[in-house]
Amino acid sequence: MKKALISGMTGQDGSYLAELLLSKGYQVFGMVRRSSTLNDDRIRHIKDRVVCVQGDLTDQSSLDEAIRVVKPDEVYNLAAQSFVPVSWNQPGLTGDVTGIGVTRILEAIRKHKPDTKFYQASSSEMFGKVQETPQTEKTPFYPRSPYGVAKVYGHWITVNYRESYNVFACSGILFNHESPRRGLEFVTRKVSHTVAKIKLGLAQELRMGNLDSQRDWGFAGDYVEAMWLMLQQPKPDDFVVATGKTYSVRRLVEEAFSAAEISLMWEGKGVDEKGIDKRSGKTVVSIDPTFLRPAEVDLLIGDPSKAKRDLGWTPRMSFSDLVSCMVHEDMARLKSK
Repeated sequence: MKKALISGMTGQDGSYLAELLLSKGYQVFGMVRRSSTLNDDRIRHIKDRVVCVQGDLTDQSSLDEAIRVVKPDEVYNLAAQSFVPVSWNQPGLTGDVTGIGVTRILEAIRKHKPDTKFYQASSSEMFGKVQETPQTEKTPFYPRSPYGVAKVYGHWITVNYRESYNVFACSGILFNHESPRRGLEFVTRKVSHTVAKIKLGLAQELRMGNLDSQRDWGFAGDYVEAMWLMLQQPKPDDFVVATGKTYSVRRLVEEAFSAAEISLMWEGKGVDEKGIDKRSGKTVVSIDPTFLRPAEVDLLIGDPSKAKRDLGWTPRMSFSDLVSCMVHEDMARLKSK
């Protein structure tokens, strides 16, 4: 039986990956930080089938011990300070966890089990101010946030250990991937959750930042399969994982209101400059400058040709189905409360 160690198992991607690996017969270990309470909401349904081990990306000795004790065949590093806006307020912490933390876990592998296969969660935010469209594995990086900068470090240190120590180390450059398990601070879940509340009469207003930013959005459950496939190849390599399609934040909002069967009229079409629906008098959408980034990433769209060709991977869930799924799941959660 193969053993896999997942850092960040209690997060969105980690929970979907744990499910996938369990379905394939793995013994799954999740690395969790020591805290007074464990946020296990996303893995509660599989908690009795996984093993939690103590570990922290800021602490080398804990990583050494985790690798030494578990002796994993595969390690998936999904843990990070992953919320881009927070990275401007906590750039040092973001660099330490999201960047240097990758070095620490690679060092633990090099010292204690060098035949372990390693997956690093790289990010489309590394492309930032994009140098070409669409973005491929060879597109130059131009990060526009401390998070993006830290991810670039994590990406290149993974390449360095692969070339310096012959570690089987891969990076998946994943573009935006969402699900009903996404945290409420992320724009997709913020939209789906707020629209669900509006539908149920629990809110009247959706406050947004830049509606014109465009992203390549896919389903997290599809993307974790690409992670696994990378570690099943004969040689390690890096792959862009994306849908190859882009949608604006404005389109995201429109899809969410449509899924909830709420009529949404933009400015000049029944909604005034403050986002007030002139027919009902209710505030539906308003623009709040506090949600704007210091340096915006305007357009991200990935070219997944290499992943499709070499891994046989392709995304299954469409953008519309993804947004609809998130809205209806949030409505169900709110109703159950």
